[in-house]
Amino acid sequence: MIVRLRNIAFALVFWTGSVPIVLFAPVGALFGHRILRAYVRGWVKYHCWCARVLLGISIRVEGNRPAGQVLYVAKHQSMFDAIIAPDLFDAPVIVLKRELADIPVWGWAAKRYGAIAVDREASGVALRRMLREAAAARAAGRSVLIFPEGTRVPLGEQPPLRPGFAGLYRSLNLPLVAIANDSGRLWPRKGLKLPGVVTFRYADPVPPGLPRDEAEAAAHAGINVLDVPAV
Repeated sequence: MIVRLRNIAFALVFWTGSVPIVLFAPVGALFGHRILRAYVRGWVKYHCWCARVLLGISIRVEGNRPAGQVLYVAKHQSMFDAIIAPDLFDAPVIVLKRELADIPVWGWAAKRYGAIAVDREASGVALRRMLREAAAARAAGRSVLIFPEGTRVPLGEQPPLRPGFAGLYRSLNLPLVAIANDSGRLWPRKGLKLPGVVTFRYADPVPPGLPRDEAEAAAHAGINVLDVPAV
């Protein structure tokens, strides 16, 4: 009963507070990309506050965030791990599905922030566009984050990586840093969110220029190191 009440309180407070935050995002964008990124990170901190206070969910980070530009590859189990990415990973450009970029206002703000929208089908045209936009992000001095499995993955599942990851790794020529998390343990796709600690773990950087199979093996192992099925 308490868990259900906490979920209701979170939904009311977070989503009610998020509506004006999102609607005023275009105002923040008028002051430049740096202000917009700070604005987005403020929304992320609001989300974390709601999760901690209302749901009892806190964050533990293991390992060190690397200095300089990198290609982040991260496990994606829930909305939680995606929302906190701009703050936890120091405002990277994020590769996300086009459906999110098409949401009115929010999608516009995401693209102004620096998100790269891609089609789920991963056609040749879509992949080339992603690589061009990622190259522009690197030229601007920003890291790039991709969820290489392509969508949210239930706890305990470890599907192969989508083709876009290998293309990014090869073309960006940046160190690869895998990030594991176990957010699906507390934040399931369906059902009630549970109190507890979500762990994020940085793997050691992998140098650029490795053969595709070695890079994919390192990324796959790194993002799944915490992916233990619920008991």
